[in-house]
Amino acid sequence: MSPTTRQFIYNMPLLLAGVLYLGLSTAAPAQDPGPLPHPPSPRTQAPPPPPPPPATNQTYHSAPPPQSIHSPGDSPILNEPPKQPVDQIVKRFSERESEFKLERSNYTYTQTFSIQTIDDDDRPDGEYRMTSEIVFTPDGKRFEKVTSAPQPTLQRIMLSEQDLDDVRNVQPFVLNSEDLPKYNVTYVGRQQVDELSCYIFDVAPKTIEKKQRYFQGRVWVDDNDLQIVMSDGKAVPDIINKNNENVFPRFRTYRQSIEKGYWFPVYTRADDYLHFRSGDVHIRMTIRYSNYKRYGSTVKVGSATQIKEPH
Repeated sequence: MSPTTRQFIYNMPLLLAGVLYLGLSTAAPAQDPGPLPHPPSPRTQAPPPPPPPPATNQTYHSAPPPQSIHSPGDSPILNEPPKQPVDQIVKRFSERESEFKLERSNYTYTQTFSIQTIDDDDRPDGEYRMTSEIVFTPDGKRFEKVTSAPQPTLQRIMLSEQDLDDVRNVQPFVLNSEDLPKYNVTYVGRQQVDELSCYIFDVAPKTIEKKQRYFQGRVWVDDNDLQIVMSDGKAVPDIINKNNENVFPRFRTYRQSIEKGYWFPVYTRADDYLHFRSGDVHIRMTIRYSNYKRYGSTVKVGSATQIKEPH
């Protein structure tokens, strides 16, 4: 891809990251923008890699999981069956997720995205960063307003057109009733996550339709509010053909109870190696969602609290 086209992609105002497209240039020194913040102390042990994707005519290359993130308070996964039928639990939490999706559509919030490439010395050698506000027009239409987008310094990767779709629909994954028939949902067990008792499910698309994006991985569902409180996996499918390599990192998204028992995404973290024919590229990505406010209200009802980060 030519430098002119590359610059056009960088300057697309609504392009967010979450999917990566192979850059044509080799590693080049860049101004060090400083390290990204470390991930929050996780509330559970890192799950195994997502299950294999369903059969598809597209070429699919699976990326390995990022470096394991553990905390001292990890609790074991109990493989005991739930007290009620699994299909009833799945039906109920998908209904709650539908309610949440509708509820979140009534909120404004701030979204801060950053992606860096990491060199062999574990230092950033390129970065793309953008902050935007999800707001409403006076007549009630929701839109995204970019408030900060410094000139990117990425050299080894470029952002692809799938970024926007993934950052809206895959990183803050919602498994609602409408989307439930698209997925195989397998009960894994139960786990105590901080003060929450959670059901664990593995999730994978049944089939992959052309030009559709999916989540594949694992979700933790609070057994009281019956909502996803954490997800770990990746966007699928990777898109590999003769001329293009469009591969996607594994990520973990954390949610927080904001209002009325609804769990809103507040933090997404990826630390992964993307495998291209020309070689591996180490990336780190974060997405922070903060300052949640219900539209029409002058009172802040759910700012994302600062997450203490390990030293």
